[in-house]
Amino acid sequence: MSRDPTNLLCSDPAKAIVLDAAGQPLSPCTPDKARRMLSEGKARLVSESPLTIQLPWTAHLRSKATALPEEIGQGKRLLLHACCGPCSTYSVRRLREQGFELSGFWYNPNIHPLAEHERRRECIRHYAEEVQLPMVWWEEYEMPAFLRAVAGHEAFRERCGICYRLRLERTAQVARQQNFQAFTTTLLISPYQQQTLIRSLGESLADKYGVEFYFENLRKGWRERGDLARQHGLYQQRYCGCAYSEREADLRRAPSDEGKPHAQDGKA
Repeated sequence: MSRDPTNLLCSDPAKAIVLDAAGQPLSPCTPDKARRMLSEGKARLVSESPLTIQLPWTAHLRSKATALPEEIGQGKRLLLHACCGPCSTYSVRRLREQGFELSGFWYNPNIHPLAEHERRRECIRHYAEEVQLPMVWWEEYEMPAFLRAVAGHEAFRERCGICYRLRLERTAQVARQQNFQAFTTTLLISPYQQQTLIRSLGESLADKYGVEFYFENLRKGWRERGDLARQHGLYQQRYCGCAYSEREADLRRAPSDEGKPHAQDGKA
């Protein structure tokens, strides 16, 4: 069960609460330091009272939870929605370690423009060939469908939920048609995506289509994802995919922001 960060208790009331991208509490800091990190774009504000900030990366903390049993996917055919090549790297390896008979699925109608869509498609094709990952390709470019779906809901996060559903529903449909036992998505690796919402949508669609949604928090592999993408020479995009995220990335790169980190760069 997820915790509300504003309910976290800090032993020192004069300190600010600090969370990582996954919502895990880290060592508190002074309010002055927290404000400075906010002003420099190194954190986002979660709550004013108590003062709570969230960092754009996930800490690798020792977990007391029982580890997942090895080869949990043994004997299951799993369709993996691939948002991009880099996010597929660790995800593919981890799911294979779990014993799944894995195939990738390309369906990303949010990606704008067509040239960017094709560049990312070629990137995942290249990677899939290298690691012998069978792919299912959705050949049509359905960006108009995405734009119709988000019309009137273009705000960040609001449009993202609609985008998740479009991609996950198509994945569930194809998984059922092609007799996969389960489906999942590489979106679960990104600390910049709404993992709880993705899981909720996936499980709802699993009930609708009669195909299991496999959830695993893949964020533990985020750092390794970057290393693997560089090792394979994969194109790492500078914005999530849609025209709105492209515009937001451009605004973050305005001259007044030069030298500052950009939390969502290259995160599909």
